[in-house]
Amino acid sequence: QVQLVESGGGLVQPGGSLRLSCAASGASSRYVMGWYRQAPGKQRELVAGITRGGSVNYADSVKGRFTISRDNANKTVYLQMNSLKPEDTAEYFCTLTLPSTRTPAYWGQGTQVTVSS
Repeated sequence: QVQLVESGGGLVQPGGSLRLSCAASGASSRYVMGWYRQAPGKQRELVAGITRGGSVNYADSVKGRFTISRDNANKTVYLQMNSLKPEDTAEYFCTLTLPSTRTPAYWGQGTQVTVSS
């Protein structure tokens, strides 16, 4: 059974930083690991993804501010978020996606990130 356990969310002031972590169990490392987010009243959107080989992609809105990385041995993915803005406030979800597909096969339970002064 695949499980994704996220941690690291919280409240931060604008301009601050947070680091999200997600540990996957029961899944092969061949999956693309990623992060989605959903703000109140908005659609869920892809934030960043990383392949087993380290290829990454980012939403335009976070490029230059967020960095995704992964530890294949420990099946863990990280999202380092810097220069946070109020519009980054959302529930963040860790995901696993098969390389040949576009829709995540597995979702974490979500962790809240709130950027506010």
